Amino acid sequence: MAIRAAVAGASGYAGGEVLRLLLGHPRVEIGALTGNSSAGRTLGEVQPHLPALAERVLQETSADALAGHDVVFLALPHGQSAAIAEQLGPDVLVIDCGADFRLRDAGEWVRFYGSPHAGT
Repeated sequence: MAIRAAVAGASGYAGGEVLRLLLGHPRVEIGALTGNSSAGRTLGEVQPHLPALAERVLQETSADALAGHDVVFLALPHGQSAAIAEQLGPDVLVIDCGADFRLRDAGEWVRFYGSPHAGT
């Protein structure tokens, strides 16, 4: 049985690396690919090193686009993952490649990022 995976932020560096790794996994089926700044473009336009997914069209990042997957990889800019993760519900495994949940102490967030903690 395949694991259905979505990648939010598929047009960026981290998202591209996640996709490269997922393509080599025999039990993963790649579902939704999102990228806000690249929505409507094909993945081949923004990630030419992934020819197996070149024709896939990127969608806007939303909970609706990511629903129905077993696992969702969030490769979003800091401050964006927490809101999406909260909307996905408890049955979805969320793996965040961004900074929203990186620091154990929310107080350190301001020191590193200069804004209120995004993971709360």
